[in-house]
Amino acid sequence: MNLNAYKDSLRKDQPPTDLSQVLTGLWYDAKDNWEKAHDLIDGCEEAGGSWAHAYLHRKEGDLWNADYWYRRAGKDRPQYGLDEEWEVIVSFLLST
Repeated sequence: MNLNAYKDSLRKDQPPTDLSQVLTGLWYDAKDNWEKAHDLIDGCEEAGGSWAHAYLHRKEGDLWNADYWYRRAGKDRPQYGLDEEWEVIVSFLLST
């Protein structure tokens, strides 16, 4: 799946069944269900889990917590917007 197909799936009521747990969480985030996204990503040890967790806390406005998760992911908090970060994370995960 590529980014365009992933974004197209957002028109449906349920995420594709072949997504990783982190990608499923980010799918729910894009559908404005932060709680479901966080429930799926919190504690997830999959690739990109800490990065997605950081993004979710940044989106929530909890920058202290976000920075903790960015450090765990080996990332710096980006200087660009949340929409762009969501796309960067999803694109990365789809390519791995």
